[in-house]
Amino acid sequence: MNYEKNSVTGKKIRQLILDLSFQSHEGHIGSALSVSDIIAVIFGEILHISNIRSKNRDRFILSKGHAALALYCALYLKGLMNKRTLETYCSDGSLLGVHPEAALTGIEFSTGSLGQGLSFGVGTALAADLLNKSYHTYVLVSDAECNEGSIWEAVMFAAHNRLSNLTVIVDLNGQQAFGYTRDVLQLKKLSEKFKIFGWNAFDVNGHDEKKLATMLRRKTSKPKVIIAHTTFGKGVSFMESQIKWHYQPLGEQEYSIAVKELK
Repeated sequence: MNYEKNSVTGKKIRQLILDLSFQSHEGHIGSALSVSDIIAVIFGEILHISNIRSKNRDRFILSKGHAALALYCALYLKGLMNKRTLETYCSDGSLLGVHPEAALTGIEFSTGSLGQGLSFGVGTALAADLLNKSYHTYVLVSDAECNEGSIWEAVMFAAHNRLSNLTVIVDLNGQQAFGYTRDVLQLKKLSEKFKIFGWNAFDVNGHDEKKLATMLRRKTSKPKVIIAHTTFGKGVSFMESQIKWHYQPLGEQEYSIAVKELK
């Protein structure tokens, strides 16, 4: 795993995801692959985090905590985590679990209880507004999280307070642990729902890094949501849109095929 640091791309994140998930024999691979391009753009082009301990740094919150492996890979590629730490993923005593822990440098909040991360993000955005700070808060949520009432409470609060320093990205991959969202709880016209609540909303191909960057840089006078249309398991043909890869780990033969497909 010798990848150039300070060069964060979706493909590099996917390569690392496959290596580390196979090494640790852990699942949640499809979810991490789904958000790789989004996280690559955020860490590679958007976040102002030259000093990770600065009180005025931008904040990134991974509300869909089960995709933490993609976040760890981005931290490594950005130079915010060393290789030795990265390779402890899901080993005994490691801070790098399946869900992110705030004790790890670069992680703002411990997440994994779905629907909570946006409330954290609203809090940091409101704090910046009250303290006249210039930092921006970005929150990545899953489409399935939008089944949670707490998400919509946070959405209403953000709109009421006109938190223009808050951007939410929804990973709209159309599935969750136990089925496709259309069967579990339909989320038709998600961008329209956010607009009704007083947000600026935009739809984009969640694997087009240039368009993602353009949308993320767009300034608005309201809180902003980007509905990123993605493919679960992106980049590995036998994983794409397959529910079982929410939890299932890679076998040796599957790993070999997946690595070849990414090249």
